[in-house]
Amino acid sequence: MIYTIEDLLIKNKNYSDVRGKISRDLRDGKIIQIRRGLYETDKNTSGHYLASYIYGPSYLSFDYALAKYGLIPEGVFKTYTSATFKKNKKKRYSNYFGDYLYRDVPESVYMFGVKAVLENGYTYHIATPEKALCDKLYTLKPVKNLSELKNLIFNDLRVDETLFRKLDLEFITKISSKYKSTNLKLLEKLIKGGDF
Repeated sequence: MIYTIEDLLIKNKNYSDVRGKISRDLRDGKIIQIRRGLYETDKNTSGHYLASYIYGPSYLSFDYALAKYGLIPEGVFKTYTSATFKKNKKKRYSNYFGDYLYRDVPESVYMFGVKAVLENGYTYHIATPEKALCDKLYTLKPVKNLSELKNLIFNDLRVDETLFRKLDLEFITKISSKYKSTNLKLLEKLIKGGDF
């Protein structure tokens, strides 16, 4: 369970030295600091549950989501990549539960293709497979043409071609122009041309 420092102060209000009690609980592993002022009580909590609490608003996307959906072969062990907006900088946090990386996507696409998941008492937000792919392509160096885009998607990122064909391609074409990105404009063209 996640607690703020304020929650812990209230929870331990009957102790004469409340902050001392919190320090002892930290030392003894009864609570684990996630970031300054935020704590988790269960050391076995999966790190993806904590990502949106650490820095937000945010949702899991990019490599983490692509791997979770099986679109890319690499497993992303204890690294949680999330999308934010209007932060204008990359942010990184590391704690007992893993490494958390945050980077911007355009505000105009932020709310599209994100779902809230309630699991084991935690609510977290994650991009759909289509949105995670669009977010990832947005962050990469622009390619020049469709051939380079196909190489980027299927060789460099190693996106599974069979799973790519099963994506909601109509959704991708609807949001791709909102990114104002060369890679996404080319992706829309690739999908409309059906040449993959």
